[in-house]
Amino acid sequence: MTIVNFTPWTALVGGLLIGSAALLLLLVGGRIAGISGIVAGIGSQPDKGWRLAFVAGLVAVLLVLFGLNAAEAASLQHYSPWRLALAGLLVGIGTRLGNGCTSGHGICGMGRLSPRSMVATLLFIAAGMATVALTGLGG
Repeated sequence: MTIVNFTPWTALVGGLLIGSAALLLLLVGGRIAGISGIVAGIGSQPDKGWRLAFVAGLVAVLLVLFGLNAAEAASLQHYSPWRLALAGLLVGIGTRLGNGCTSGHGICGMGRLSPRSMVATLLFIAAGMATVALTGLGG
């Protein structure tokens, strides 16, 4: 298996930014930066402002990055919008069944040494490994 375009410094900076943002939200706002919980609370919580700003920031970053890399944005055009919507719906259902998403468990839960998040993260990794092994996508 060959690793292509491995960029350790940008991965390190990205990880530090994500971890810092999660820590900042926890320390300043007393909130956990799990995306599924943030999105689920938009309709039912009185503190919609920061939740909407958080989600808007996620969308804005994607638009900026795809704007800077038109070739990668064009590569997504071969996916059916219906398939993408179905995939998003299934991921949403999975996050509700799992009491959180991979970002919530893997970044925030692991950082708080949550036993539930440790088990969930191990299961995410095991499922990913099994998928690669069964589909042969690993090279």
